Amino acid sequence: MHFVGCGPGDPELITIKARKLIRKADVLVHSGSLIPRPILEMCGGKMHDASGMIREEIFALLRDGALKGKHVVRLHDGDPSVYGAIREQIDALEEEGIGCTVVPGVTSMLAASAALGVQLTLPGVTQTIMITRAGARTGVPAREGMTSLARHGTTIVLYLSVHLLRDTVKKAVAGGYKKSTPAAVVYRASWPDQKIVRGTLGDIADKVREAGITRTAIVMIGDVISPKSYEYSRLYDKSFSHGYRKAKSAKSGPSRAKVRGKGPSKPKGSTGPGARGRGKAPSSAGARSAKRPRARTLVS
Repeated sequence: MHFVGCGPGDPELITIKARKLIRKADVLVHSGSLIPRPILEMCGGKMHDASGMIREEIFALLRDGALKGKHVVRLHDGDPSVYGAIREQIDALEEEGIGCTVVPGVTSMLAASAALGVQLTLPGVTQTIMITRAGARTGVPAREGMTSLARHGTTIVLYLSVHLLRDTVKKAVAGGYKKSTPAAVVYRASWPDQKIVRGTLGDIADKVREAGITRTAIVMIGDVISPKSYEYSRLYDKSFSHGYRKAKSAKSGPSRAKVRGKGPSKPKGSTGPGARGRGKAPSSAGARSAKRPRARTLVS
């Protein structure tokens, strides 16, 4: 019995191990429209769409198939360990004496950061990523509410929360983020109909509403999305020694890059003014700006 992550949407982002297991599956229980059709077409066995089933019905399919000696795969979108409800499924199967394995997948947070061309942990800005969701029908402990998390000033990534974006923004500002803090929303990251909306906490909710995004999106908050400056990595600094090389200079500390945007640009296929322009770093520090990948659809 295998719990398998199929990645964020782009069929080419599935792992080799996941592809092998899907092709070998006699029984495959999947998450409906969240799974790309090309991935489902890899399976030659019996497929079941779990999107309209309840917990007990899904468990019966998994248990019965495994007890009959069949190769069973429970296929999850993204990564099974991130909001995938695998714990309850594994516990129930193990009570029946059925062993389980989990195969990781590329989660949509990573596809979203790639689409944005951002580094989620940036020296001199933040070294922490907080992954959470807004509380609604599924509760979130009070200590993990957005107001509490915002006090840390880290990169925050929200799943399953874009429909509650306006309330999320309000709580983030109440917790300490400035309204000028960069924010972004990526709808269906890595899918052909991907959309990107960039802004700040002051305007992101209105932009997302105008773009018509109400579900299947990742929300990101933090200065890493559009940093004014950051530090170069110490790992590659000439004054830094490690197990594979010695320092080449006695000068201590990495240089700090300042990012100066050129203003908005409009890539081909854009539905809005475009992303922040490529920044320039001071030549004296040897800094350079990163080239951002162009998104398929972008609103800014």
